[in-house]
Formats: sequence, C-alpha cells, structure tokens
Amino acid sequence: MGDDGAANNPVAWVRQNQRWEMGPFLNWGSGVGSRSGYKFFWAGFQLAKVMTPVVHASIFSGQFELGGNIMPLWQAYTPPPHMQNYTCLDPEGQTYPCTLPTGGGAFRGVSLTPVIMRWNFATRSRRVQPWFQGAGGVIYTTHKFPPNVLSNPAEGIDGGTCVWNFAPQGGAGIHYFVRAKRSIDLGVNAAHISSASLGDRNPGVNASIQVQVGYTFWR
Repeated sequence: MGDDGAANNPVAWVRQNQRWEMGPFLNWGSGVGSRSGYKFFWAGFQLAKVMTPVVHASIFSGQFELGGNIMPLWQAYTPPPHMQNYTCLDPEGQTYPCTLPTGGGAFRGVSLTPVIMRWNFATRSRRVQPWFQGAGGVIYTTHKFPPNVLSNPAEGIDGGTCVWNFAPQGGAGIHYFVRAKRSIDLGVNAAHISSASLGDRNPGVNASIQVQVGYTFWR
C-alpha cells in the first residue's frame, strides 16, 4: 500500500507495512489512595516499531509493537513539608504512635522507559487504532523520592528513600490519524513507583493514574 493508500486508510497502511512511530508527548497524573495528594507532570519522546504481521485471535487479533521512551522532564508535586503520624518503635521493640517531620514539595528528575510492549488491535476503522500495553522504566530524581521522615529537619534532607525508582505500568489508548502518517495519541496508564528497597525505606507510590497525550510521525 503506497502513499495513496496511506491517505485513504492510514490505519491499514501502518498495519500492512509494519511501520516505525516516533513523536513527543505530555503526561499528567495523580496518585490514588494514600498518595492522592501527589500530582505528576512529564514530557518526553517515544520511539517504537510494529514488529509482526497481524496475528488472528478472534476479538484479540492484532500486532505486537516494541518501543521505548525518554522523559527529560519528570516532575512530581507532593504536599509541602509537614508533621505526619507514624508508628514508631521504642528501645524495647514496642510500637507506639508518634508524629514526625516529613519532607515534601516539588521533585524533579528524568526517566527512561526502555521497554514498552504494546498490542495494536486489528480494526476496521480507517482513522482509529486502539491498543493496550505493559511497560517498565527507571526514574532518577535530584532529591530522594517519595518524601519521608526527615533525617535532618533543619536542612530538609530526606534520609529514608532513594533517588532511583522503578516504574512498572500498564494501560490502554488509541492513535487517531488526522491525516496520512500523522496521528494524535491518547493513553491512560496505571503506574507503580518503587525503589525496590534501594533506600532505607520504600514507601513508594503504590498506584497512580497517568494520562498521556502525544503526536506521532509514522515512517
């Protein structure tokens, strides 16, 4: 299918030619549960390639795509430094309720997601390509994240967590082709952020919902 086919049916053109996709994206997210006060804003660039012809499996028919992304802008906004209730241990090993100073504020860093495994569903639509995916990434922040009990409250140093975190995630979305070889992309991911106990503490962000909007060039 040549350029005329790409203009008439861009979804089928990508499917038949197993093309590359690349483009920028913006991401906004919010923590859930105990982290509902956490907000996220990320920006980056994604690169991926359709790897297989269509695999026929009834309603699950589709193609496998492999990709990755880099986010030079990674920001998390958490509640400001505050006093928070914890369960502490006394010298005899007994627990008791306590209130300790806890860090907070804005955190900045970068993120790399080297593996994005995506399944593009086969569809009759000429403009809409739905997909679901699983991915895993790594995050580096300039200060230890997430904020935890301050080891030195006077200096605002968080001694409990880590500047390195991992981000397993999964979600779904669509490409909407506005013209041949160009699509606007919308995705929703559930992401978990954890240091895998690289720090003294690993409170993590057990769950967050991330909404991603991008613009893709197909080659």
